[in-house]
Amino acid sequence: MKEMSGRLIAVLESGGTKMVAALASSPSDILVRERIPTTSPKETMAHLVRFFLRAATAHGRPDALAVGTFGPADLDRGSAGYGYITSTPKEGWSQTDLLGPLRKVLGDIPAVFETDVNAALFGESIWGATKGLKNAAYFTVGTGIGGGLMIDGDLVHGSGHPEMGHMRVSRHPDDNFRGTCSFHRDCLEGMASGPAVEERWGIPAAELPRDHPAWEMEAWYLAQACVNVLMIAPPERIVLGGGVMHQEQLFPMVREKLAGLLNGYLQLPDLENLVGPPELGDDAGLLGCVALGQKLIQA
Repeated sequence: MKEMSGRLIAVLESGGTKMVAALASSPSDILVRERIPTTSPKETMAHLVRFFLRAATAHGRPDALAVGTFGPADLDRGSAGYGYITSTPKEGWSQTDLLGPLRKVLGDIPAVFETDVNAALFGESIWGATKGLKNAAYFTVGTGIGGGLMIDGDLVHGSGHPEMGHMRVSRHPDDNFRGTCSFHRDCLEGMASGPAVEERWGIPAAELPRDHPAWEMEAWYLAQACVNVLMIAPPERIVLGGGVMHQEQLFPMVREKLAGLLNGYLQLPDLENLVGPPELGDDAGLLGCVALGQKLIQA
């Protein structure tokens, strides 16, 4: 892993189940980190403020702040709502100022606010599975499903940011589950996220056996997500991360269904190289924030 020596960066990977806060100068030099449950905004933000106060007191004030968050979120620096989580399905968190309280406690330092999955993709592009590639996609499949996209070396933004976890998918022929998404019900997240698997089968995904029919159904939905992104913005690699993807038997199943859905239409490289796991593992989002912070300092 090639590292850039750097000054201190305060980083936060903000997820729907947990927050991971850290102070780091490089991916292998994480001075302190803490996992904080994502409960109410008031309680969680109080924990985060205390963590960064302690970290700055012990190690010095950081030179930059990098936040990767669940969304939807306002990433427009010119917006009055920049740094806010907006219309999120996470109960209680809509219109929460995530960045502001952290900037207040850390002082007037440069800050970057990005989605957690875009941060993970950026980290993989610097140190991981998409290093050296200009076009890549990343799906994180866990409490929700998020999607990040890189085209010609740049993370994609527009009127907002990619929300590929809420793309429309076709139902599996044997699936009558209504879906868990509070906005769309049977979008990708509503049908294939960790909570969707648990609600459909009555068992947490991590406890289902490898040969359970849940995984064939899961692969059906994830393969459709891969097809959709391949047709829109052809990535050279699609990374599938998140807790659900700890079920490693899913990868060959997704590739097989992807090949069937494409039916020879696209000329693609070896599917084993096209679709795979993150090399940075569960730290992809956190290390991506480190990389974003380094980029900010060097700009």
